[in-house]
Amino acid sequence: MSNEMYSVEQVADRLGLHVRTVRGYIRSGRLRAVRIGKQYRIARADLDALTGAPAPAQPGGPAAVEVSSIVQIDGVGRAAADRLGTFLLAGANTNHDPARPLRVQTVHDEERGRMKIVILGDPESTAELLRLLDAVLHGDDDLLGGQVRNA
Repeated sequence: MSNEMYSVEQVADRLGLHVRTVRGYIRSGRLRAVRIGKQYRIARADLDALTGAPAPAQPGGPAAVEVSSIVQIDGVGRAAADRLGTFLLAGANTNHDPARPLRVQTVHDEERGRMKIVILGDPESTAELLRLLDAVLHGDDDLLGGQVRNA
């Protein structure tokens, strides 16, 4: 990890901003800085966090693994698609590691009666959400009110 520290002037120059703007970011908490005497110093990691630059990979650490899944369900009405989407989003936002978020997007095509679900996340959480989806679609409890046909 780099221990580079920058002055407010250096950060302003790198970002093409006015020095007052950078100081405003520091005062508002948008940019972390350490005050040394009468001057601020900004760590490279904090500058990268502000600009959205990816953090350097940790050598020797475990590799990050992400799974992409696309599920297509035919014969889905608008009400069932809304219910199913809400159910999946609630499942994705419950009991998961914040450092490894589980992302879910749903799209419903009313004309074709088709719903697509895109799931991005670590393998374990993605598999858990897919099992939950399977249980809802093939369960006997009729959570969707019989509005999904031939799932």
